[in-house]
Amino acid sequence: MTEPLRAPLEIGFDYTRSLGPTLSQFMTALAGRRILGARAADGRVHAPPFEYDPVTLAPAGDLVPVGPEGTVTTWSWMPQPLEGQPLDRPFAWALIRLDGADTAMLHAVDAGSPAAMRTGLRVRVRWAGRPVGHIRDIACFEPVSEPEDAPGETGMSAVSMITTPVRLHYEHTASPEESRFLRGLAEGKLLAQRCPACGKVYIPPRGACPTDGVPTTDEVELPDHGTVTTFCVVNVPYPGQRVTPPYVAAAVLLDGADIPLAHLILGCDPGEVRMGLRVRAFWKPRHQWGTTLENIDHFFPSGEPDAPYESYAHHL
Repeated sequence: MTEPLRAPLEIGFDYTRSLGPTLSQFMTALAGRRILGARAADGRVHAPPFEYDPVTLAPAGDLVPVGPEGTVTTWSWMPQPLEGQPLDRPFAWALIRLDGADTAMLHAVDAGSPAAMRTGLRVRVRWAGRPVGHIRDIACFEPVSEPEDAPGETGMSAVSMITTPVRLHYEHTASPEESRFLRGLAEGKLLAQRCPACGKVYIPPRGACPTDGVPTTDEVELPDHGTVTTFCVVNVPYPGQRVTPPYVAAAVLLDGADIPLAHLILGCDPGEVRMGLRVRAFWKPRHQWGTTLENIDHFFPSGEPDAPYESYAHHL
């Protein structure tokens, strides 16, 4: 039996958000190596600050300073740090109640060994070398053993936006049906599967028909041309974009299929793309082929007459 295909994959994007009045104050203070909390209606100080009082739901008012030192209330040891975590060596995750605060902040403690950690341990902020107005301006905490750092700067420019990279690394194991589909692409074939009960043809293969719940064991090779059912024109640029906008992302119903395939439509002005447009696959040079749908660079207008609406109306 042929082994399923496996590949390491990464999903990643840079998440940019506006901060609003409360978090803008908090991040601006971090850029000046200061930490602020919010005082609730019951008099308790929350650090990090809340945006709305957890009891009255009122917006936070002016924030109050809390100390760069605090006390560990509970902790756990991280013996093998993961990518993107604050430290690249074993450390502790801890809840730390900063001096002047009544709630705890979750952060990393660079303690050296689990033997050095304990509930009640006094710790202090270790600041990043160049604070920019981000939670990572607090590089980590460390046990108190040295004189206190110099006071933080004041009069910093307000921080109103932050960008946080988001990354997920994982290994994907393709199903047997998906593996056959991907290996077919490496040979220039578009392999689908037909449900033996209702006769619907699925590409990429589903393994089981979502209508009847039975295995789709009948393999079908489809042509590399079809019909645009729906589409959108992409006008907005974004980091990592492979095609310069404007361009068209479309659902292409290959001849003989019952579900459309998502792909790009190039080779024409975006304004010329329409429902019913007949298109054909533009394959990359054969030496660039692999077990991936990216072997098809895009679809382009084939020059055939448009398909009648009735021919794809039930596949939108």
